[in-house]
Amino acid sequence: MRGSKVVGCVVSVALVATACGGGGDAPRQDAGGDEIAVELAGSLSPHEAAAAAEGVSAFGFDLHRAVAEPGENTVTSPLSAAVLLAMVAAGAGGSTAQEMVEVLRLEDARDTRYAALLADLTGQSEVTLGLANSLWAAQGYPFEDDYLTFVRDTFGATLDEVDLGAQQTADRIDDWVVERTEGLIEQITEDLGLPNPQAVLVLLNAVYFRGTWTITFDEAETRDAPFRLADGSHIEVPMMHRTDPELQTVSGEGFTMIRLPYGEDERFGMEVLLPDEDVALDDLLFDLDFDIWQETVSQLAPTTLSQLGLPRFELEWDAELNDALQELGIVAAFGGGDFTPMSSANPWLDTVVQKTYLRVDEQGTEAAAVTGGVMVETAGPPPLLVDRPFAFTVSDRETGTILFLGTVHDPRS
Repeated sequence: MRGSKVVGCVVSVALVATACGGGGDAPRQDAGGDEIAVELAGSLSPHEAAAAAEGVSAFGFDLHRAVAEPGENTVTSPLSAAVLLAMVAAGAGGSTAQEMVEVLRLEDARDTRYAALLADLTGQSEVTLGLANSLWAAQGYPFEDDYLTFVRDTFGATLDEVDLGAQQTADRIDDWVVERTEGLIEQITEDLGLPNPQAVLVLLNAVYFRGTWTITFDEAETRDAPFRLADGSHIEVPMMHRTDPELQTVSGEGFTMIRLPYGEDERFGMEVLLPDEDVALDDLLFDLDFDIWQETVSQLAPTTLSQLGLPRFELEWDAELNDALQELGIVAAFGGGDFTPMSSANPWLDTVVQKTYLRVDEQGTEAAAVTGGVMVETAGPPPLLVDRPFAFTVSDRETGTILFLGTVHDPRS
């Protein structure tokens, strides 16, 4: 797995509890102007929407656990990764498709619920949420029309036929990333190994989020405060403060959860999980899964706190997801699977990369993610290079008589 980079560094919350209380059909545009699967906005019942969200979120916990390094900051986007891989899965067949269906919690390889979920998420105005998908296909490559049509119509993906071996194309892809993430993520092509003349399809998903706290923090109350690291040492960090806030909290097994909502209707919010004093964060994350998270969220209740302290922080993270996805069970897709529903030439998935950015300050949260995948041509026979000491014979094929036999340790002599 490619190493990740992180800047800015604190994710925690300090709190002292004093008392506990108990779609339409019109087209929608994302931040970049791309239409997002709006015809599916009304096709999910509340039960189906919950099931789709559960699939994305459960996969997200699996993925995060697979990529998180002990003691290192990590910020992933389950939604971005799940949607990108769902677009790939739509072109898979046989056991390759089955592996992806199981890991992503899809009903089948062309499950439309994740696309409908995108439409539902963007169908409100309490926060800014931009979602965009795009396909960049190699000129002249024999893609199946029904695959391209499905991804374009279902996920609202744009399609460009380009030369993926050209730097100009890589620059255009990076420009798309910058525009769809409001400049928070500047490029992804270097991480994807582009330009690459062997690449036949690049798939991208971008997510941009901006939410303002329902009750913002007063910047005058932000002051340096101690933050304890895992090794027991302390550092000073800018800590935002609110006095006597009423927020939803709950005590889980080994942690406290607090929810900070965005906007007036509070549909979106940030859930902060603070480990108990004697519980290490890495140990908490090892056992945490979607079922535990969902059960804990369902028990959130209003609580009056004497004080809320939340660090102001900014994170950047990126990683190649190949190893993590294979660990989770998506194996055949990487180098030898069945992608004939995508193309009769049967390409294979070479690289999946995710890059994320998230900032939390007195006003709220701004975040972006881009997940990219590259399909390449089926590998030909491996090269054979006589680039080390070797032996040889000169022989008669009919009788088997060896005329010469030699060894070469240094071809120069």
